[in-house]
Amino acid sequence: MTSEEIGYRGPTACAAAGITYRQLDYWARTGLVEPSVRPAYGSGTQRLYSFRDIVVLKIVKRFLDTGVSLQNIRTAVQHLRERGFRDLERMTLMSDGATVYECTSPDEVHALLQGGQGIFGIAVGVVWRDVESALSQLHGERIDTGETLVGHNPADELARRRNRAV
Repeated sequence: MTSEEIGYRGPTACAAAGITYRQLDYWARTGLVEPSVRPAYGSGTQRLYSFRDIVVLKIVKRFLDTGVSLQNIRTAVQHLRERGFRDLERMTLMSDGATVYECTSPDEVHALLQGGQGIFGIAVGVVWRDVESALSQLHGERIDTGETLVGHNPADELARRRNRAV
């Protein structure tokens, strides 16, 4: 199955991105990172996040951890949305704490460093692989059928048995 055919519920998205459910809920309600597969339609419905949504959640978390303001993070996420998240895996996001920059080549990174100010970067490809690794051990859901897809966690025998019984 391709990553476009699998969705992840909130608790799984939180575990893979390293955030709390409260953060996830707040970011969804305020439009920072909304689930692209299935939004919540009221009490009792489950949001379903795509792989790319979870990558963005983890990027947001990293920016917050380094002190970037939520307003600047919103601007960066909006920019990524407008680009359609193309080439996300090959991108480096740089910040001086006040502004977030997208760099797609070593020359762009070098040009930012030439300014002499303190800059930090997030290699999105590394975040991408971290999320892939985390999700491979967690449960997903087929978007078309709702079938639970059991991760490769050898300790989760009960989930494997439950899936076989269905």
